[in-house]
Amino acid sequence: MKLQVRERERTGSAEARRLRKEGYIPGVLYGNGKKPYAICVPERDLRRVLTGDSGLHAILDVVLEGQKTTHASILKDYQQDPLRGHISHVDLHEVRLDQPIQATVNVQLVGEPEGVKEGGVLSQVQREITVEALPMEIPEHIDLDVSGMAIGDTLRLADLLGQDGAKYLDDPETVLATVTLPTKVEEPEPEAVEGEEAELAEGEVPPEEQPEGAAEQPAEPGGEGKPGEQGEPGTTPG
Repeated sequence: MKLQVRERERTGSAEARRLRKEGYIPGVLYGNGKKPYAICVPERDLRRVLTGDSGLHAILDVVLEGQKTTHASILKDYQQDPLRGHISHVDLHEVRLDQPIQATVNVQLVGEPEGVKEGGVLSQVQREITVEALPMEIPEHIDLDVSGMAIGDTLRLADLLGQDGAKYLDDPETVLATVTLPTKVEEPEPEAVEGEEAELAEGEVPPEEQPEGAAEQPAEPGGEGKPGEQGEPGTTPG
């Protein structure tokens, strides 16, 4: 994919901000054993080539404004605006199409595991792996078939099918996906209220739930009566 860029006459943060306001993305084109170029590229053109079928792994035919020489390059690195998420700086690296390069490739899970149908949970532990291949043979992504996974199964890099012309550089024991039982969330038992009295007898109403005045008990028979109506025990009225 062809990408027209122009060389920057000045560098620095102030110049970079000015370029972004004008719709350009500042960057650097690193030559294959050559001096690097400080460049800028129209944002819409950069977005067009990076959202194509090959995405971030596209081989770019970079042409400097005013030159006819084509530089086969890849997007080596980029920076994003932390607030807007737009690309704010790019590093393009010139490559030779006859020499292998290293690149990071996404792993995509394909299929529905048998263990998930039985109530298990599928987790993708590693989403990217490092591969080495010729620039034109770097895969856009690598599919990992998980349909045969049961509960308790684990797929590692060693289980990933090989890609023609590509070599996996990560540890073969790198875990890519697992199927596990769902985690049970145990509810805490209710704590006893401090100073709580013994359980109420069957049918007894707690004091705080009794109607107003119900807590006052009537006088027991034989208790204090009105003055003059009842003497002291064992005496007779005078």
